[in-house]
Amino acid sequence: MEYPFWKRNHYVSTSDSPFECCHHITDDIFNRHTKKPKEHSSLGTRKTSKNTKTSGNEGSVDNIRRNDDQSTKHNSPSDGGNEGSEISEIHVSSEVIGRNDGRPAAVKRLLRYNCDVADNEIDILKKSDLHDNIVRYYGVDKEKDQYFVYLALERCTCSLDDLIQASSGSSNNPGFPGDPASIDGYKIKLASVRDMIEDKNLRWVDSYPSPSLRQLMRDMVLGFSQLHGLGIIHRDLKPSNVLIAKNPFHAKLSDMGISKCLPKNKSSLGFHATGCGTTGWRAPELLAHGGRQTVAMDLFSLGCVLFFCVTCGGHPFGKIIERDTNIASDNIDLSSVEKLPEAHDLFSHLLSSDPILRPEASQVPCHPFFWDSEKRLSFFHDVSDSLESEPREGNLNQEFENIAQAAFDGNWGGKIDAEVADLRGGRRTPYSGSSVRDLLRLVRNKFNHLEGDSERVKEILGSVPDGLDAYFARKVPKLLIESYKAVPQIWKEEDRFKKYF
Repeated sequence: MEYPFWKRNHYVSTSDSPFECCHHITDDIFNRHTKKPKEHSSLGTRKTSKNTKTSGNEGSVDNIRRNDDQSTKHNSPSDGGNEGSEISEIHVSSEVIGRNDGRPAAVKRLLRYNCDVADNEIDILKKSDLHDNIVRYYGVDKEKDQYFVYLALERCTCSLDDLIQASSGSSNNPGFPGDPASIDGYKIKLASVRDMIEDKNLRWVDSYPSPSLRQLMRDMVLGFSQLHGLGIIHRDLKPSNVLIAKNPFHAKLSDMGISKCLPKNKSSLGFHATGCGTTGWRAPELLAHGGRQTVAMDLFSLGCVLFFCVTCGGHPFGKIIERDTNIASDNIDLSSVEKLPEAHDLFSHLLSSDPILRPEASQVPCHPFFWDSEKRLSFFHDVSDSLESEPREGNLNQEFENIAQAAFDGNWGGKIDAEVADLRGGRRTPYSGSSVRDLLRLVRNKFNHLEGDSERVKEILGSVPDGLDAYFARKVPKLLIESYKAVPQIWKEEDRFKKYF
């Protein structure tokens, strides 16, 4: 598969068809920037990291600026693919090369002998592309070119990989070729992405991704929920296969070429499905010989990609060269999210070596990791109300008190500012610094009545809901996730909690 063949700088076609435009551009590049081919026609392609120099009247290589860091060599299958004609780099540009119905389109080029891949991608996109978080399919042209099939797809701004690398200030992609020209081109590419996201708040606050970035992560989950609801397994999720649209700012799943539809009334593709995925992003069952391919494999890849976002480019299974080995042996490292309890809990489930223990895609958006401050405080409020309606010494309260050690090491009194907790007995019903019930009551009371507190307390806690939530998240970071895990065991059928699960 050759990708992506998008809009080319300095080649503006007057054709109304994006496919006609691509055909014109391909011809122009071949005519102006190639060495004369030998006798054989070409059907194969390969990528190379070097520029192909031109001389004389063939045209200046300066006309083709580096951005996508790839050139294409057309080889003859009859001679083993060692000869042929080379062209220089193809540039990804925002310039218009043609209009049909006025929608910007990316044109993806696939080798004709891989036509089954194109047909599969088209079939998957037709079934799923009405969802906001899946890239849109516009059309296909199989007739204009003897070598390639062209797919017209929704045009996005960059990939998730580009976005995270640019947001982190990184200029070195671990999987990127190391020659200076390639690295320089990559730096230019990241600079353009930084310009694009300048007005977006993607900053990490207290090691936590911003609401904007978490929304992009949620977009990915919703895209998977749509695919899996249609019985489709993506099979190749990685940061470069998630595209980012700018207006509105959201994420879209892409590259469905090796996706598969589950057989009717079946939950897997069986034990003999063809291999898939990318090194370092595949589930352990794929690395084991004959593993069953189910939607759970997508959830494992999703866990790796979400971890990549939260850690600003990290991976739960280490460096590229060791990832598959670590995945196969369940050698996972979540230490970098240890201080983010909701993220740690989510990843521990998504990245479980047992596919059965991974959540379904439709369940993931309900996880507290994706909650905003209002929902987090509302959850505390509802749990507190439920506890307060029960006798303090009753079984339900005592069962909930069992989370005290995990939630705040058994005593929260020394963690909360004295002015906020007022543990000195000045209240009609004083708080106990070792009680989960009383800590939740404190959070609920501040959520409901902060305006009645002193100016000093307001200054400490900040605004409602964001400041208040941030304060308790800093002081007792595990309270939310431990409460969340306890609620289903105590109030399984309580209506007020159904919206949280």
